[in-house]
Amino acid sequence: MKFRTIMQSAAVVFLASCANQKMNSSHKYPETKKVSHTDTYFGAQVADPYRWLEDDRAEDTNDWVQREFKFTQDYLSKIGFREQIRTQLKDLWNYEKISAPFKEGDFTYFYKNDGLQAQSVLYRTDRSGKTEVFLDPNKFSEKGTTSLAGVSFNKKGNLVAYSISEGGSDWNKIIIMNALTKEIIDETIVDVKFSGASWLGDEGFFYSSYDKPKGSELSAQTDTHKVYFHKLGTKQSADKMIIGGESFKRRYMGVGVSDDGRFQILSASEATNGNELYIKDPKKHKDFVAVQKGYDYNTDFIDSKGDWIYALTDRNAPNMRLVKFHIDRPDVWTDVIPETENVLSVSTGAGYIFARYMKDAVTSVQQLDYDGKLIRTVELPGIGTAAGFGGKDDAAEVYYSFTNYITPGTIYKFNPKTGVSEVYQKPKVKFDPANYVSEQVFYTSKDGTKIPMMINYRKGTKLDGKNPTILYSYGGFNISLQPAFSVVNAVWMDNGGIYAVPNIRGGGEYGKKWHDAGTKFQKKNVFDDFIAAGEYLQQKGYTSPEYMALSGRSNGGLLVGAVMTMRPDLAKVTFPGVGVLDMLRYNKFTAGAGWSYDYGTAEDSKEMFEYLKSYSPVHNVRKGVCYPSTMIITSDHDDRVVPAHSFKFGAELQEKQSCSNPVLVRIEVNAGHGAGRSTDQVIAENTDLLSFALYEMGIRNIKK
Repeated sequence: MKFRTIMQSAAVVFLASCANQKMNSSHKYPETKKVSHTDTYFGAQVADPYRWLEDDRAEDTNDWVQREFKFTQDYLSKIGFREQIRTQLKDLWNYEKISAPFKEGDFTYFYKNDGLQAQSVLYRTDRSGKTEVFLDPNKFSEKGTTSLAGVSFNKKGNLVAYSISEGGSDWNKIIIMNALTKEIIDETIVDVKFSGASWLGDEGFFYSSYDKPKGSELSAQTDTHKVYFHKLGTKQSADKMIIGGESFKRRYMGVGVSDDGRFQILSASEATNGNELYIKDPKKHKDFVAVQKGYDYNTDFIDSKGDWIYALTDRNAPNMRLVKFHIDRPDVWTDVIPETENVLSVSTGAGYIFARYMKDAVTSVQQLDYDGKLIRTVELPGIGTAAGFGGKDDAAEVYYSFTNYITPGTIYKFNPKTGVSEVYQKPKVKFDPANYVSEQVFYTSKDGTKIPMMINYRKGTKLDGKNPTILYSYGGFNISLQPAFSVVNAVWMDNGGIYAVPNIRGGGEYGKKWHDAGTKFQKKNVFDDFIAAGEYLQQKGYTSPEYMALSGRSNGGLLVGAVMTMRPDLAKVTFPGVGVLDMLRYNKFTAGAGWSYDYGTAEDSKEMFEYLKSYSPVHNVRKGVCYPSTMIITSDHDDRVVPAHSFKFGAELQEKQSCSNPVLVRIEVNAGHGAGRSTDQVIAENTDLLSFALYEMGIRNIKK
């Protein structure tokens, strides 16, 4: 969800708010007004005294933010080592980052960031070896806050449609260009959301969007997706709606085109889990033909070979399987890669299928032909996360990345004929993995479930319970947290910190069953798993409550908000980031209703309402409780999870906090839910996060 920029003059806005200063005289927060607003759910009345903070266009909301700015700036200015942390982050961040290359037409493209550039630049190299800048997002806006959200070439590589996001918004624009001359050749397509551009030859491309909301563009509900076709040389106003609207109402939809240009594939869904799949061969079909109806399963198009379509599905396979079917018999599926005990994902390139398996959150890879015959198991550089292995069918090699928590991401070139990998690009980071430990443990949650957790720290760390520790997780939407290197975590560990990541339920680490075990009426399993991870770290001497910080973003922000209200004694510091914090109203904003598979809604039933209310962070802040030192993180252009969640939670905490632990709400200006932020924005946020954590743990000096 999205919130308008409310302090144009400030690069970053911090705020804290309290309606009742008598609760805590040590922090004189500016007052936050309360209103008499009550909602009724199944006969139960629920007060919402900070409902006015949902209005992102109101002057009193604007005024509230500005009045809070000085208080929090003053608080953070007390941290003597804050600039030292910033310098450490910038110093370690300042290395060249290069992506895997990809070919389009006669050019090879790649992304590169020289080190501290706001956005990575898209370069290309021609057949003679000459390299030039193709697109430089740093020139899209003055402060680097307009990002390149996607790039789509036609099959010949002579045309390109690229998407831009301004201030991190999910509302994008598509710019159409002659890729050979870099000349813009058509009008800009505006008001595009949750969509790429899929080319149909040289004629034009498919894209998806919603009608512009009548209320706030940043927070009003968007629930009816439409697929359009833009024909080159015509106005957007003349674009034909292919499918969608009231006649085919779905919350999310997109049409893609197979690599051979023959098939059009429609995926449609009502939530973030489960989809319908349709396919169309224009030479045979007037309309799309159903492959899968209903929303009980996830099935995605992977590739086509002649009349055969390949799809990845969890239908009758919670850990996924790859199937194929004939275009004339889309109801008859044959296994190409059967389900195994480990979760499967696939990619294709160089005429092969690459099966990536996840076991206990780490990757193994197999190379197969299109009949599912095993060619080889790919030898990876170590234990960690491998991604990539995609490319054109006629490519001579494919590329992949490898990383873990103490290994900076390295790009490898893989020869599919010989099975040999070689380093393509190794980053020159001032970080020596030999000085650090990354270990996996398994601990027991409240109901006896075994949960894996990766614990990372500098060698020689004493397990005396006094180590600053960040416990980070997500726990939802089938998203898996696999090991990956982070400059932020490296700086944290270099300052004596421990970084721990449990793979809790709600994620996809063990397939659909693991995901479902953390949804709806089982959502509290997620919180129990996270709490048990913290208790394990404390029992084993890694840390103690006074030295622990809880961190998570988005659904992970909900995780932190729920746990800190359930167990305020678990940690000293909490960071609920861009979090879903009002569980009774999350579905009222932008595309929030699409999260109902994981959460359910307060309108579903009395039982669902009562369950949601029992853990909703906004509704479970209690007077007389000492809550951890808290920095709530949000962004003014977040139109995924609107800032109102964070504002209301912050107001509740600041009113009812019973001790001197501060409650801050950090608002990033010209930023969205996370993607597309400039390097400066990312460094600034993490400077404050690491500094606040250490300071609140009682640390006043860090190493030089």
